Amino acid sequence: MAPTLLADVGLPSAGRVLSIQSHTVHGYVGNKAAVFPLQILGFDVDPINSVQFSNHTGYATVKGQVLDGEQLWALIEGLEANDLLHYTHLLTGYIGSVSFLETILRVVDKLRSVNPNLIYVCDPVMGDDGKFYVKPELVPVYREKVVPVATMLTPNHFEAEQLTGRRIETEADALEACIALHAAGPSKVVITSLPINNMLTVVGSHVQSKGKAPKQFKIIVPKLHSYFTGTGDLMTALLLGWSHKFPDDLDKAAELAVSSLQAVLKNTIADYDKARALPAPKTHQLELRLIQSVNELRSPEVKFPVETI
Repeated sequence: MAPTLLADVGLPSAGRVLSIQSHTVHGYVGNKAAVFPLQILGFDVDPINSVQFSNHTGYATVKGQVLDGEQLWALIEGLEANDLLHYTHLLTGYIGSVSFLETILRVVDKLRSVNPNLIYVCDPVMGDDGKFYVKPELVPVYREKVVPVATMLTPNHFEAEQLTGRRIETEADALEACIALHAAGPSKVVITSLPINNMLTVVGSHVQSKGKAPKQFKIIVPKLHSYFTGTGDLMTALLLGWSHKFPDDLDKAAELAVSSLQAVLKNTIADYDKARALPAPKTHQLELRLIQSVNELRSPEVKFPVETI
């Protein structure tokens, strides 16, 4: 039998999330950026670390281990043996190999055999700013196998181009890309970063029922000139959390997620502004200030309103 889900704070009912993505000992990327915010929003989160590194790859030195597909499946078998596979959500982020991604597909099937209503939120982490973080061989696996089984997809600008095979340069291009991704599978798509006129535009699209046009929206935020890591991981976790509270209002969920993310970035900048002695901040100074932003994660103040398209 499935375990009883505990009551949470602020959400209609608590969920159980299996989060499979990267982990760093120091700093906030991958699961370190996702687990705490989801817990703040009332979820029980079970993390599986696709990699365990000392720190993120923006530092001069990185040490650690990489989990392979066989090891991932062994963990799933252990959970299954103890009747612990009843999850409401699956969240995936950075995955470094085709074999691991193929195992993720087996995990989706296994979890949906236990809970057919499982919501799969996929952040297809492949690259950014025109560059790949992963081997390009992952792109067709995401496009042909992963996207069709996802419930919500949260690519950045570069990743949306890779998944659709089209250039995305304008808001209209992004909206068309969302429609193309809907046709492949997911009912909810959020392109998390589209640079236009020195601003960043978040573009979202939600097919609420088959055969009807999607509800589409945008949120415009300032483009910051510092480079932060973990922002996409945090954004996707927040979208999962707020979409649980507002399942039929992706625009509202995105508005709250963006507001929390921007508040975290504001707190991060304010913190390193106090301490920095050099004009340019060092890598460790740009680590997200998640703990210091607990109030903004729990109850964000909307400062970047959604615009319906």
